[in-house]
Amino acid sequence: MTVALPETLALPAAVWRERERAHAERAEALTADHRARAARGEKHPVWDFLFTYYSYSPAQLRRWHPGPGVELADAAGEPRASWRWYVPGAAPDSLVVDRTAMEVEKAPLLRTVERILRSTAARPGRFGCFGLHEWAMVYRQDEHRHPVPLRLGQEATDAVVETHELRCTHIDAFRFFTPKAVPLNRYAPTRETQPELEQPGCLHAGMDVYKWAMKLGPLVPGEVLLDAFELARDIRLLDMQASPYDMRPWGAEPVAIETAEGKAEYVRRQRVFAERSNALRASILEAWPGVEALAA
Repeated sequence: MTVALPETLALPAAVWRERERAHAERAEALTADHRARAARGEKHPVWDFLFTYYSYSPAQLRRWHPGPGVELADAAGEPRASWRWYVPGAAPDSLVVDRTAMEVEKAPLLRTVERILRSTAARPGRFGCFGLHEWAMVYRQDEHRHPVPLRLGQEATDAVVETHELRCTHIDAFRFFTPKAVPLNRYAPTRETQPELEQPGCLHAGMDVYKWAMKLGPLVPGEVLLDAFELARDIRLLDMQASPYDMRPWGAEPVAIETAEGKAEYVRRQRVFAERSNALRASILEAWPGVEALAA
């Protein structure tokens, strides 16, 4: 089957191979510490999240894609010729991403991803949650998800929750709330309401840009994927710094959101992440306009 998409960009072999090499080198650097810890059997409560909750391996992160509508010259003899969603292009020995076949087979997933990316970017960010979702996950509960001491102890941690309003809009944070914290939240997010509630101020929605980029696979240029991973990494640090856990032994100095100074720092960094996440949503949708946009 030969695919020739409108406005196909032809990349000479020297150009795309250099991009592929640079991508692999960057991915290796981003995952080097994790791979070294894994080889030693060491766990890290801050950074393991990027490879456990987001269950994508360093090898997946290392794989470079040009994005749809890009024809790779002299690629037919390369390993990627056997990768799924690659087919011969218009020029001899070239390859392109079979966007049409992927969109047909994965239409429900792709529509959901597109809808979440577009709707999240279209909303104003909300910056009054102060990262209390992590506090709600340990509220009035002796056993915690992470075997790490609470920075303030259980009683004082519970008091922080009780003297603030919980405003979590993200289902994948809310679903880990303790039973006593659930009714304290202003919202009741569900998987069905996710496209209506996601907003760019949410740290977890920002981290999830990496997840959506991975799910889109070859529809997302590799450089954008790595940018999304770096954003998730940077957000994860703040998420744990602002959490009730004492993460100082792992290099995460606290952002004490129970204080006015801590709240100000959290919101300042949260706003930067909102801008970065929206820029990445735009980059993904620029490379891949989406199923609904094409239909329109």
